[in-house]
Amino acid sequence: MRITDRGYGEEGRERLALVPENVDDLWHLAHVLEPGDLVEGDTTRRIQRNDDQMRDTGGQREHLFVTLEVDEVEFARFANRLRVSGVIVGCSREDQLNAHHTLNVEEHDEITVEKHFKPDQTERLEEATEAAENPDVAIATVEEGAAYVHTVQQYGTEEYASFTKPTGKGDFSRPREELFAELGEALAHLDADAVILAGPGFTKQDALDYVEEEHRDLADRITTVDTSAAGDRGVHEVLKRGAVDEVQKETRISKEATLIDDLTAEIAQGAKATYGPEDVAEAAEFGAIETLLVVDERLRQERQHEGDWEIDVNGVIESVEQQGGDVVVFSSEFDPGQQLSNLGGIAAILRYRLQ
Repeated sequence: MRITDRGYGEEGRERLALVPENVDDLWHLAHVLEPGDLVEGDTTRRIQRNDDQMRDTGGQREHLFVTLEVDEVEFARFANRLRVSGVIVGCSREDQLNAHHTLNVEEHDEITVEKHFKPDQTERLEEATEAAENPDVAIATVEEGAAYVHTVQQYGTEEYASFTKPTGKGDFSRPREELFAELGEALAHLDADAVILAGPGFTKQDALDYVEEEHRDLADRITTVDTSAAGDRGVHEVLKRGAVDEVQKETRISKEATLIDDLTAEIAQGAKATYGPEDVAEAAEFGAIETLLVVDERLRQERQHEGDWEIDVNGVIESVEQQGGDVVVFSSEFDPGQQLSNLGGIAAILRYRLQ
């Protein structure tokens, strides 16, 4: 994320000119923008002709510069765009004022956002700005008969490729080198800045030897990590052990993976943890929260009055921060966020056990 300009609008609202540089940045913006915010940007809109003598063709698209008062925001993950819908309150054509419109924001599109930013939203934008300097990382996990490649995004990990077929002996088996060849070709095509190769036993070392021999340009980019499994479970272990952090300064998802494990361990021991909106709010009142965990999608719903929590989530966040606690907003796209959602979408690691 690039912030190209800063200023202030009416009623003390902050104005930021932003350029999302990748899909991660679009995802961040989806959790920063809220109903009532103002968003400015270039767009096209179908304009109806007023000439009664011309046949109605449904209008022609014209280039406009608009300011929307936001109604709805949608991160179209697989279309690589952010859809910002609302009412036009400013426009280069006055006859379009008060009409509904959707601004499609894609990578490298500049928009200006005017709003009262909440602390966690400002922190999210700062993280996105700092992450622009991080290298691209891929996690390859391999075991006998299977190999997987995941890319590391700020909102989670995505499976880029998978190869499964028995290796060894038997009518349906194939030489291990075929599996390694497919893995090497996928990694070469992905061309990540760094590759973490993980898995159980000696298979990953054999895979490493093969890939380094056949794809010499990858050799200096690969590091290995021992895990008990391949696939999603192996990726979780890699993140938990901080292997990605050794390549990148800080990754949101590895932090989430560690925190969710800490939380579940405390819950299992009946110790310093609580979950669910009411219990977490009560812990905040006592000043007992060391780290507050909340899922971004649930937080967005509550702030837009679409959820069912009977607590003031903004008040809880402010209380925790004022008392020196940390607030971590989890991605709903990644497994730790899904685990947190199963606990009610909000939880806390405590300074001390509550009776």
